[in-house]
Amino acid sequence: MGKSYDDISGRLRAFIEAQPVFFTATAPLAGDGTINLSPKGLKGSWAVLDEHTVAYLDFAGSNAETVAHLRENGRITLMWCAFEGPPNIVRVHGRGEPVFRDDARFPELLERFGGYDVTRNGLRAVVVVTAEKVRDTCGYAVPFMSYDEDRTLHTSRFAREDDASLSAYFEGKDDIATSIDGLPGVPLPLPPLKAP
Repeated sequence: MGKSYDDISGRLRAFIEAQPVFFTATAPLAGDGTINLSPKGLKGSWAVLDEHTVAYLDFAGSNAETVAHLRENGRITLMWCAFEGPPNIVRVHGRGEPVFRDDARFPELLERFGGYDVTRNGLRAVVVVTAEKVRDTCGYAVPFMSYDEDRTLHTSRFAREDDASLSAYFEGKDDIATSIDGLPGVPLPLPPLKAP
């Protein structure tokens, strides 16, 4: 029922780009470390950059587990499920890297998000994932659920922050600069955001 692909193109790319939500899974190297699974929403905040590369905007949140795990070992799996239409699950297994605001690649990466207003959600980094394995599976047991719209709470909460107050917010959280397991997370203070 599952099938592997050499790249992210055609039907797979169209499927990924059409979904309103996806999930990330990462883990530290330590056998007793905390495995992390996160939902990612806000339509337009991820993009297929080419046949082997996906990127998404890493926004403000309560922790930085994904970023910390990627900084330690780079392993990541992304998953998209069809909640409407024909059943399907697509997974991209690969290596990820958080590209932070002060990285020379950051401005060029932001341009790949088609005018998404990156100043409104507490942007910390762009996570770039290079696919090592691309698979789809049936998704027969995934329920039908309808997408109504993105929630506005995240945007309304973080749109009022400037670089200094956002950095102060992160510095006041236990699991942003370091992960739950003590791994390096988001480097603080945040460099200024230069939106495209």
